[in-house]
Amino acid sequence: MTGPALTIALLLRTSPLIETCRQWLPGNRYTPVDLGLNRETTDLRQVLEGQREAVDAVVIEQSLLTPEVRQSLLEAGLLFPAVVVGEVMGHVDYHPEEVHLPVDQLEQLGYNVDAAISRFLRHGQREDRPSGGTAVDVEGGAAVEASAWRLTSRLQERLGYLGVFYKRDPSRFLAHLAADDQAELLKSLQRTYRDLLLSYFRDPAAANQALESFVNTAFFADLPITRAVEIHMNLIDDFWKQLRLEGHKNDFLQDYRLALLDVMAHLCEMYRRSIPPDLSLSASVASQPAGASAVTDQELSS
Repeated sequence: MTGPALTIALLLRTSPLIETCRQWLPGNRYTPVDLGLNRETTDLRQVLEGQREAVDAVVIEQSLLTPEVRQSLLEAGLLFPAVVVGEVMGHVDYHPEEVHLPVDQLEQLGYNVDAAISRFLRHGQREDRPSGGTAVDVEGGAAVEASAWRLTSRLQERLGYLGVFYKRDPSRFLAHLAADDQAELLKSLQRTYRDLLLSYFRDPAAANQALESFVNTAFFADLPITRAVEIHMNLIDDFWKQLRLEGHKNDFLQDYRLALLDVMAHLCEMYRRSIPPDLSLSASVASQPAGASAVTDQELSS
C-alpha cells in the first residue's frame, strides 16, 4: 500500500533504543520523530502536548508510564494509538487499545504500529454515534473523548475510512521481504511465540498480550499458516529435548496445542474482519492472498 507517511512520536529515553526503533519503521511509510526525552525529563504531558496535532501514533517506553503520568496524559486528552515497548506483563499501561512489544522483538515494530492504529480506529467506529463520539473507553472525562474522536477522524481522513486494517501493505508481506529481513522477522516471531508458550498457563494476561503481538504481525506480514505451525512445532520440539535431557516428564507439552489453536482462532477472526461488510464473498474469495483470505489492495481501490 502506498499512502501518506504516518508521524510516529518516539517517547524513548535511550539513544540505542531510539535508533533501533527508527531502523524498524520504514521511511516510505513512517516518519519517526524523536521528542528528545532524557533522564531529567519528567513532564511527559508537556512534551507531548506540543505535538498533539502532528502525531498519528506513539512508541512509548513502558517505564515512563507511571500511574501519575498516565493519569496526566488522560486528563489532557493526550490519547494516541500506542506501541508500549517493554516487558509483557498483562496489564494496561496507557489505554486498552495499546499493543505491547518487548525490546528483543522490535523487528515487528512497523506491523504493530499498524495494529495499534487499526485497533484505535476500529474502537472508534464501534463507538460511533451521530452527534459526537467516545473513541476509547478510558477514565479521563470529556477531554479524552473529544481528543480521541478528533484523532480518529483525522486518521480516517488520511488513511481512508477503511484505515490500515483492510488495506495491508503487500510490500511488507513476508514473501516480499529480502532474505535477511525474512530471517530476522521469523526469529522475532519465534521469540514472541516462545513468550506466549512460557506464560500460556502461568500468566494468561501476559500470554494474551504476546498472542496479540504474534497475531498482529502474522496478519500484517501475511505469514503463511504453515509457518505459524512450524514455529509452534519447532519450539515444542526444543522444549521436549530439554526436558528429556534434564530427566523431567514431557507429556504435558501436548497441552500446548491449545496455544496453537488459540493463535489460529485469533488469526481467522482477523482475516474474517478484514473483509469489508459491503464486499461480496465471491469477490473476496477470487483474490485471496497467499497466506489467507484477506482482500487485496486492488479490490478495495477499484
